[in-house]
Amino acid sequence: MNQLTHATGAAVLLLASANAFAAATVSFVDIGKMTDVPHDFQKREDMQFLFREHLALLSEKLPAGQVLKVDFLDIDLAGDEFPRVAVRDIRVLKGQADWPRMHLRYSIEQDGKVISSGESKLSDPGYLMGANSYNRDLYGHEKQMLDDWFRKEVLKQR
Repeated sequence: MNQLTHATGAAVLLLASANAFAAATVSFVDIGKMTDVPHDFQKREDMQFLFREHLALLSEKLPAGQVLKVDFLDIDLAGDEFPRVAVRDIRVLKGQADWPRMHLRYSIEQDGKVISSGESKLSDPGYLMGANSYNRDLYGHEKQMLDDWFRKEVLKQR
C-alpha cells in the first residue's frame, strides 16, 4: 500500500509539472560554449531547471492558448564563480563589470502559428543598485532581468 501511495504521489507531481511547463518551451543552444554557466553538470542542470521554471511562471501571464518559446543563445551570470565551494553555486558580486547578460531568441505561438518573435540582448549593469524581488534566490539577478524583459518586450506586444 505504501508503494502505491508513493507511486500515486509521484504521478500527481509529474502531471502538475507537465502542466506548469505547458505554456513555455525553453532550450539552451550550445550551452557548453556560453560565456558563463556553471561548469559542474548538476549545477548547470539546476540552473536550466530554475530558468525554465521561471519562464513557465512568466508565460502564465500570456492569454490562454499562447505558448512562449525561448532559446538561450548566451548567458553570462551575475558576479564571478567562487570555485572553492562544492556544495552550492556561490558567486562573488562586485558590482563592477560582472553584471548579468543574456542573449535570447523568442517567439509566441498560438494555434501552431508564430504571432510574435524577436531576439534580445539583455544586460543589467546596475544589478546591485535597484530593487530585486528575488534577492534571496539563486540566480535572482537573472530572474529579475527576465521579468523586466518579459514585461517590456513580450507583454508590450499584447
